[in-house]
Amino acid sequence: MNPTTLAALAAFPSQLEAHYAAIPHAFRHWAPASWDGVPSEAFTAIEQLCHVRDIEIEGYHLRFRRTLEEHRPRLASIDSEPLAIARNYGAADAAAVLADFRAARAQTMEILSGLSDAQLARTAVFEGYGALTMRSLVHYLCSHDQQHLAGLQWLAGKIDAAAAAA
Repeated sequence: MNPTTLAALAAFPSQLEAHYAAIPHAFRHWAPASWDGVPSEAFTAIEQLCHVRDIEIEGYHLRFRRTLEEHRPRLASIDSEPLAIARNYGAADAAAVLADFRAARAQTMEILSGLSDAQLARTAVFEGYGALTMRSLVHYLCSHDQQHLAGLQWLAGKIDAAAAAA
């Protein structure tokens, strides 16, 4: 697997925590009047953390396992908005969510660090993405991480703009 991608995945928990910490405490549940242009899902800062945690565990861990164990499985996408509502993301404790995410990412790194070239070449079909390989899934997870860092930066920009307009 590409070492740059693996390094980015390993660094992400600290980056996520730092980006979240940069959001002023009073704005961690804040939502802009419009989500136009958001580079991630339209989630508040705390909801971003919960989403990343749940996608790691219920999305990518399951997708990795199925791709490695099944013959060309069909991998489902997760509808994030109903999950956020059902789990009341807005009431989550950020420290607990970040701790859970760090543990989940450590498991991800364990899974990925031992894969052979043959395992990385295993195939699946991912809803919304089409045919892919295990290696593709790893890149998509890294891309998902970057989208959520961008989402937190986008929120920070909206917060600053709202404060300047007040």
